[in-house]
Amino acid sequence: MTDPRYPIGKFEWPQTITETDRKQWITTLAELPAALRKAVAGMTDAQLNTPYREGGWTVRELIHHIADSHMNSYVRFKLGLSEHEPTIKTYDEAAWAQLRDAALIPAETSLCLLECLHLRWVCVLDGMRDSDWQRNVIHPELGTISLDNLLALYDWHSRHHAAHITSLRQNKGW
Repeated sequence: MTDPRYPIGKFEWPQTITETDRKQWITTLAELPAALRKAVAGMTDAQLNTPYREGGWTVRELIHHIADSHMNSYVRFKLGLSEHEPTIKTYDEAAWAQLRDAALIPAETSLCLLECLHLRWVCVLDGMRDSDWQRNVIHPELGTISLDNLLALYDWHSRHHAAHITSLRQNKGW
């Protein structure tokens, strides 16, 4: 039985990264807004307010979390490309999910935000040179992370949370 917390498995840092990997991961990011729209299409407010697993976020909170997380990642990439090994800011994801906007604002707001954000993010990623992928950011908890590895992480993050929603729908027969 699949662990509902990790429907696609836990993230593992890649040992090697190829140009083909990067292209696939960028494609994941480019396609995520449409994939999320499809995943929540036709859901009622009651369904959007359903946790994807016991003790987990609601679908609405999850959509808002993805927007929050990906805004942070976009900024992290821009810092990594414009500064020498910047220390990036962490944030308390659970606390952000408890803020008023995550419960009250329609998921549509974050879906629109993700469409615009991912257009800009993918534009930045598509313009990166080979040497840019080796640039690093310093994560206060994880240490030094190359932009290559950061891309791998957000490819997984995208697929991971989309699978939370699609797994919930499948399990509930929605």
